[in-house]
Amino acid sequence: MLAIADPADLDNGPRTNRSGTERMCAVTRAVRPIDELIRFVVAPSGEVVADLKRKLPGRGLWVSASRKTVAEAVRRNHFGKGFKRDVRVAPTLPKDTENLLVRGAVEALAMAAKAGQVVAGFAKVEGALQAHQAVALIHATGGAADGIRKLDAILRQKAGKAAESPEFPVIGVLTSEQLDLALGRSNVIHAALLAGAAGKTFLSRSQILVRYRMADDDKMPAVRPGNS
Repeated sequence: MLAIADPADLDNGPRTNRSGTERMCAVTRAVRPIDELIRFVVAPSGEVVADLKRKLPGRGLWVSASRKTVAEAVRRNHFGKGFKRDVRVAPTLPKDTENLLVRGAVEALAMAAKAGQVVAGFAKVEGALQAHQAVALIHATGGAADGIRKLDAILRQKAGKAAESPEFPVIGVLTSEQLDLALGRSNVIHAALLAGAAGKTFLSRSQILVRYRMADDDKMPAVRPGNS
């Protein structure tokens, strides 16, 4: 069973809760694994900021990783109540937090590419799938449906055991421009993630970005099983 670090609204700082694996959302009051939450702290300027890496100093307030929940926290002054002090909360905090999540995913994909754990371009992605080297398939948001359909079909038909696993992810969280930035090339629409620690970091950051966006009614999950 997961251990609850502290039932209080605020933690005592990032270095004092290493053993904690759950926290309470300040908005919903639900206890969740910390991977499903975002830690917020008060900067020296008095402004509330997201601490995505859970390393910033000071006491932290935890909110479910959902844009709607963060927006509700802003609207209902949960940050001021939780920190029990006057704080400055930008009305753009929900969007600012999403931008930080996107930047984190881009940076993680760039690190995976530098480690040789990413291939891009239809032919290279197809080859990685057929050789059973890919551990995830990446499509740019708004990418051509035909290319996506063809690679998804290859994944189902030729990727063998990897394609049969419901855990093989197909990721669509970044735009083509963001993929370009991460991979240092232009017009990236399709890519494949290869095995490695850096790739796992990208997958983790993609998952929390998806979770954050999925609360919006007009958003669809952007990480899905390959055989769905």
